[in-house]
Amino acid sequence: MKRLALSLLLLASLPAFAQDKPAAAAAPAAAVQKYDIDNSHTFVTFTWDHIGFSKPSARLEKINGSLMLDKNDITKSSVNVTMPLDGLHTGVEKLDAHMKSADMFEAAKYPDITFKSTKIEKAGAGLKITGDLSVHGVTKSIVLNGKVNKIGDNPMLKVPSAGFDADVVLKRSDFGVTYAVPAVSDEITVHITLDSHLAK
Repeated sequence: MKRLALSLLLLASLPAFAQDKPAAAAAPAAAVQKYDIDNSHTFVTFTWDHIGFSKPSARLEKINGSLMLDKNDITKSSVNVTMPLDGLHTGVEKLDAHMKSADMFEAAKYPDITFKSTKIEKAGAGLKITGDLSVHGVTKSIVLNGKVNKIGDNPMLKVPSAGFDADVVLKRSDFGVTYAVPAVSDEITVHITLDSHLAK
């Protein structure tokens, strides 16, 4: 009789033990996630000196590419971007045509500018983004001085987003674009602002 009572007590206690069992741990979030560049909020602006009288600028307005973003360790991230020269605009049609001509970028022969990162390092509050820039058929390693603008949920689009800015000074002669140097400056100041969203 005592054995029967003990067995019933053990059976009755099983549900309680089951409730105390710890819940299975949630699967960890992916460390690296793909973010597609938002072409409508991403621009590359470059400025030069024109015979000392003015500092005109142009924009590359078609930016295609993506980030592989590690939010926990930004140095494990990477970026790959293509910028078609048919998206180059100065606001002056004749200047647009001249910049795309054989005098300068030779867009018919080299239709795209590309950048692919090879290393990202933290630098104080900013970033050093090393990568291969290809312009006018020439590829050079460059270093962008970058910063994170914001990583988080976009309240308008309701999607995870990531934004960055970066700057660099380049010599166009390094890429074989030498028209009117030095009257028109060899050094080009480049500013990049980039928005991206988690790929679907």
